[in-house]
Amino acid sequence: MPDGSEPEYTVILEQIQNYRKSQIGSSYYYIRAGEESTILCRIIPGGGKVFFHEVVDHQNYGISDEDIDEAIKGDTGTFTLPGHYHISPHIEKKLRALQEFE
Repeated sequence: MPDGSEPEYTVILEQIQNYRKSQIGSSYYYIRAGEESTILCRIIPGGGKVFFHEVVDHQNYGISDEDIDEAIKGDTGTFTLPGHYHISPHIEKKLRALQEFE
């Protein structure tokens, strides 16, 4: 049984599936800001549920800390979960460009 430290995967998945730019290939991306760090996360759904969830090392994808900060500043507040944000068009562009080479 998940406790308060577990992310609400079902709610996150529902919200990012409604935001077209969050889907890159078969994965969905979002940003989670905590008290100590801000991270890029990836979800791979399967069968209507979260099949796989991971924290992505955004710098390995050419995404800077400033890119993450700008995405949070420019977010429209459509996530209902506090501390969760959609990726920005700039981050989307970088992720899509990298996907073409995988």
